[in-house]
Amino acid sequence: MWRSRLFDVRAGSWPKSILCLLNGYTSDSRLKVSEALSRAASQSEQEAVRVQGWIRSVRAQKDITFLHINDGSSLQSLQIVAPPDLDISKVTFGSAIEVCGKLVQSLHRKQSIELLASNVRLIGSCNPVDLPFKIKQRHSFEYIRQIPHLRCKTNVFSSLLRIRSGASAAIHSFFMNNGFVQIHTPIITSNDCEGAGELFQVEPASKTTEKCHQSHFFGVPSFLTVSGQLHLEVMTGAFTQVYSFGPTFRAENSQTRRHLAEFYMVEAELAFTESLKDIMKVMEHLFKTVTSQILSEYPEDVELFHKYVAPEQKERVEQMLKNPFQVLSYTEAIDILQRSAEIFKFEPKWGCDLQTEHENYLVAHCGNIPVFIINYPYDIKPFYARDNQDIPQHTVAAVDLLVPGIGELCGGSLREERLDLLQTRLKQLDLTDTYRWYEEIRQFGSVPHGGFGLGFERYLQCILGIENIKDVIPFPRFSHSCLL
Repeated sequence: MWRSRLFDVRAGSWPKSILCLLNGYTSDSRLKVSEALSRAASQSEQEAVRVQGWIRSVRAQKDITFLHINDGSSLQSLQIVAPPDLDISKVTFGSAIEVCGKLVQSLHRKQSIELLASNVRLIGSCNPVDLPFKIKQRHSFEYIRQIPHLRCKTNVFSSLLRIRSGASAAIHSFFMNNGFVQIHTPIITSNDCEGAGELFQVEPASKTTEKCHQSHFFGVPSFLTVSGQLHLEVMTGAFTQVYSFGPTFRAENSQTRRHLAEFYMVEAELAFTESLKDIMKVMEHLFKTVTSQILSEYPEDVELFHKYVAPEQKERVEQMLKNPFQVLSYTEAIDILQRSAEIFKFEPKWGCDLQTEHENYLVAHCGNIPVFIINYPYDIKPFYARDNQDIPQHTVAAVDLLVPGIGELCGGSLREERLDLLQTRLKQLDLTDTYRWYEEIRQFGSVPHGGFGLGFERYLQCILGIENIKDVIPFPRFSHSCLL
């Protein structure tokens, strides 16, 4: 019935999309821009295809118009050759279109393939005067950050998002290939893993009675998670290697270029390990494997940043990949800082946490190679860090990975598996009642274990040379700002 009605309609009244199909452009012939650009001349000669995307430029000549279309699959755009018989008067910079035509070998030296259009259909119009991004104009990160709902249209941010997607996939691939089991740790939790108190409390938005104010939705105070670590530790009671990759939240009133209120964290936990070297080995292997894969699979996108955003970063990344990471004890690091001629805003003292200025100095001191700082003072690390029992210094088996331009990228430790020492620490901090369950998992087949967390946005900053962390996440959340 449908077919008979279709062929009763006069051809002149059919929609252009139907005409595309009847001319041989089936749904199977639809190509991404990246696929079209990768076609060899011998493959593409007179090949009928359909391409959809957004116009990046319009160049009208006397007898012909050249359009460049991009669909987000590639940094490069595909050139469309539109003959004069096609009505493209309403097609402008920023418009969404569908083009039917044939891929042919290009005569222009800058591209090997172009699309000779037989039909151009305007899907979404755009007024280029009102569009906040102008053709062939380079906009600053600060400018496009103010327009989060449109900044994906810019070259630099679309490249960033492709790299971010590829890095995420590479991280999952790394862990899967190395025998880790992915765990979906909860976003809402009753635990303050870090113990810093920088928590977002979760409660229903509508509270109409005093009784509601006095109760909790979950029965206990609940928060957005600052880390999935404690839940991963639970899983080391049955799995030797686990990891999670998801959003974490810190209610830190900070406007620095390194901090967000919502960010993504890669976390891993290893059972049956009694050495920080095991943890550090996974950290270094993860960094180098994922980075090498990104450089290999997204060369044009990475080159955009290394050429126009941070010209020095390409050499930095190469140095990080080809050299083994350095190792310093916390005590050695403090000694280096105290003996330096540098004037620090915060005086380096044994027993105090390292500041960003200290971290950057130590990385530079090590030749701008990533450096592990190990064995931190007992009093400045969380309750779960394993006691080294090295009186009088008294340190714990904790490690931070510092990288050029960023400072701390990863933090980890061996976990205190000895029940008596853990109970003593929890009692000192008045946390015994809160962490009864944490003590209990040490009583049923517990093993030495440890793990780490890597800040995903800081990782992207590190490999691309992007100064502000707000420019490596699609919708940044930070104090006094929650656009969209």
